[in-house]
Amino acid sequence: MKYSSLAFAVLAAWLPVSVSWAAPVTPTITATRIETVVDESFGIKVSDPYRWLENDVRQDAAVKDWVDTQNKATSGYLDQLPGRAYFKSHLTKLINFERYGVPVQAGNKLFYSRNSGLQNQSVLLVRDVAAGAKPVVLIDPNTWAKDGATALGSYDPSHDGAKLAYQIQDGGTDWRIVKVRDVATGKDDADELRWVKFSDLDWARDNSGFYYARFPKPEAGAEFQSTNLNQAIYFHKLGTAQADDKLIFATPDQPKLSHGVQVSENGRWLLIFSNLGTDNRPQVRAMDLARPDSPPRILVSGHDNAYSYAGSDGDRIYLVTDLDAPLSRIVSVDLSASGNVVMNPVVTQSRATLTGASLIGGRIIAEYLDDVKADVRVFDLNGLAKGKITLPGIGSASGFGGRNDRPSTYYAFTSFNAPATVYKLDVSNLKSVPFLVPKSSFDPKSIVVEQVFYPSKDGTQIPMFIVRQAKLDLTKPHPTLLYAYGGFEISLTPAFSATRIAWIEAGGIYAVANLRGGGEYGKPWHDAGRLLKKQNVFDDFIAAGEYLVKRGLTSPQQLAIQGGSNGGLLIGAVVNQRPDLFAAALPAVGVMDMMRYTRFTAGRYWTDDYGDPVEEVHFKNLLTYSPYHNIKGGRDYPAILATTADTDDRVVPGHSFKYIAAVQAAAVGPKPHLIRIETRAGHGSGKPTDKIIAETADLWAFAAFHTGLNVGAKP
Repeated sequence: MKYSSLAFAVLAAWLPVSVSWAAPVTPTITATRIETVVDESFGIKVSDPYRWLENDVRQDAAVKDWVDTQNKATSGYLDQLPGRAYFKSHLTKLINFERYGVPVQAGNKLFYSRNSGLQNQSVLLVRDVAAGAKPVVLIDPNTWAKDGATALGSYDPSHDGAKLAYQIQDGGTDWRIVKVRDVATGKDDADELRWVKFSDLDWARDNSGFYYARFPKPEAGAEFQSTNLNQAIYFHKLGTAQADDKLIFATPDQPKLSHGVQVSENGRWLLIFSNLGTDNRPQVRAMDLARPDSPPRILVSGHDNAYSYAGSDGDRIYLVTDLDAPLSRIVSVDLSASGNVVMNPVVTQSRATLTGASLIGGRIIAEYLDDVKADVRVFDLNGLAKGKITLPGIGSASGFGGRNDRPSTYYAFTSFNAPATVYKLDVSNLKSVPFLVPKSSFDPKSIVVEQVFYPSKDGTQIPMFIVRQAKLDLTKPHPTLLYAYGGFEISLTPAFSATRIAWIEAGGIYAVANLRGGGEYGKPWHDAGRLLKKQNVFDDFIAAGEYLVKRGLTSPQQLAIQGGSNGGLLIGAVVNQRPDLFAAALPAVGVMDMMRYTRFTAGRYWTDDYGDPVEEVHFKNLLTYSPYHNIKGGRDYPAILATTADTDDRVVPGHSFKYIAAVQAAAVGPKPHLIRIETRAGHGSGKPTDKIIAETADLWAFAAFHTGLNVGAKP
């Protein structure tokens, strides 16, 4: 459920041009076929007239015909919008700049991604660590598919840097194909692994192979819809067939558990983190690889607290946990000690939220969020403070990977008005030097970033970032795009995005609300926006819109809203609850049917945040806000452009299909209520640059027209 944004830079500015145009004609769409389908749970009958739209569009001819009809109507409407050509041209200019990923060091090699500008997929480079070494292309995903929709997923080099295990993502699916490339020759070995999903890779310290997680092969035809169960951990030895991979750990008696692995730095311990859902509340086990036949030792037995791996020093592992610390702390465990597991305190809880940590060069690098802004602190291995890393400003910092026996690491810093720059950090003196700098002519001073705090319905103060042109006249309201997520302990931190800059440079305001349900203020903030408290998330978002209007930055006739995945659910819910507050709504890949979300692919993981509809208390709560089930006629809804994709096997497209069909059938006013369905794309990751440009141009043109953002047909 996570909905990742891409960081881009601005290369040009544009002033809106005043032009005149004819109003676009809203298409007449044939009413979607209705079937009589009624479920009854706990004495409550729930109608589902569009259930047939849940069928896989690639296999059901009727669903495909429906998709074709909807796409034709949507394209016909978008073709009439005067801002579409401008945004497509301007986005192409903005995105066309060189950008980099954070390097990973293995042996004497550095591995990192680079995009020259308009490449559909970033390429993976490798170079020697020595200063001045020249990088060479190791993997170029742009050669894999003519449409650019096959992407490089995660990758992990062996510890000597000789081999690279990497994941291939085709057409946006969550399924991955794992291959192994020889770094010296640049050619693939014969190794190939299938049915891998939601899995990192971690090498054995002798470089003989790697650990990974996979699911059983699904039934033919059900690959993109069947529920994901019985994930297990395997070890793949280089040069062998997948059928010969050794089963390391499985829980057939608990098929809903998912598993992640981490090998300790000394190579002795394999740590297994087993979660029931998306919440980081794992059971934690340690396997002694020096005694491979010994059973795994249970370090944490329940699912009550968060635990994530920070690093190791010999047989001592370091964990970030919220046990007895709602904003999280760091503890250590000596795996060589017998008897009961002892969590030794290392770094105590701070007033800021601890989001992660790593062990580099005999130090602990701890990443905090202080009122949603990055704050990176350094401690020795006993928890004694050694200082802070000086960051370029208010923004987000990420990376800090590496090894405890190496003196340096790499990280990226970005903000709403700062393209991501990669820095190299010397842990001994805490000094950072630029390592990979994006080539951008963007002037950060042209954009103003403001953080405000506004009251929600119950008085809780909610943070929000407001981003605009420095020269914008604030004596009058402006078209505004309000974005949020509000779930799964995901924090929305300041990050640069050329797609958002395109909206801002056209004269719009961009706002990001940090709703409850996220992770901005740790476990209490998350808990306040999930399960039976999910309505708080919607209240927080509605209050954000009301704040922007009350302050005079915008008006209900100029306010567009956007969110993706869980954020798509958010948009669907608030449109139902307050249609009068918004002019346009852009729900993307949303979870729209809360009665049946657990029945498809990864949906069953999300009960941590939503609650399981098979339980009466959660069923009744979900029914109060499920977007599909709460569309009310007799009120004018904002203009809606929903987006999804045929290969989204995380939030299956049937959610959006059913939702938009129900909106179109309801008496909710004359504004267009459309859906844009992408092909050869999924939930978001791996989407090629040309598809990002085309989709964003459509979204911004739609929002611009319905909020009065004055853009012309010619850039």
